Amino acid sequence: MTAVDSGVRLECAGPVATVTLCRPDVLNAQTPAMWRAIADFARDLPGDVRVVVVRGEGRAFSAGLDRAVVAGAGDGSLARLTTLPPERAADEIAGFQAAFSWLHRPDLISVAAVRGHAIGAGFQLALACDLRVLAEDASLAMAEVTLGLVPDLTGTKRLVDLVGYARALEICVTGRRLDAAEAARLGLATVVVPGADLDATVGDLTGAILAGNRDAIVEIKALLAGAGERSAADQLRAEREAQVRRLRDLAGVGE
Repeated sequence: MTAVDSGVRLECAGPVATVTLCRPDVLNAQTPAMWRAIADFARDLPGDVRVVVVRGEGRAFSAGLDRAVVAGAGDGSLARLTTLPPERAADEIAGFQAAFSWLHRPDLISVAAVRGHAIGAGFQLALACDLRVLAEDASLAMAEVTLGLVPDLTGTKRLVDLVGYARALEICVTGRRLDAAEAARLGLATVVVPGADLDATVGDLTGAILAGNRDAIVEIKALLAGAGERSAADQLRAEREAQVRRLRDLAGVGE
């Protein structure tokens, strides 16, 4: 187990790694220190990890950006970015984005276990995961607009991919709350369950993923993740090439 003082911890149990936001007193509000720690976790993962579960301690997944980060001063403040040249400030934000983008890794399946608030950065963290299991009390919002900011933690493309441009625009520019039922209707939730069943459902889903052939799952994820950017002909070719690799591997045929 890796534990840090930044408000987030990593626990590994065989092929399953769990990233837990552990600032329940502030509903797991996020800070740059947390993002740096989460990005570091990607480098610490054992090679046998296949599934990453992301969860929040207590009654919320994450209430979003810690307001002290916006209003405060010092290294942990976003206001510090305004003192940097634009290119340097953008580089800093790229470092923050790394905490979210590694959850897209082709060799992993990431699952967000969401109860209570998933607001702003919390919503984007859930979106960064491949699958989202929502408790019935989950409440999602892209609330950056209420702070005069934009979503910048990898959430915009994933949101458009899931719900389409027009709906994504409406969600982002209004900052309104979506309950679990609407999230399910829009395709943002893989499944919605009673809060008491959240952990068991995530465990069952994780077990089902681990029951599959790891190399086949890696190929399937790559096929689906790239499908939206390929032509129909290119997707057919990608399927053929992936299947040939699987057949040769299962038959023990070398390169």
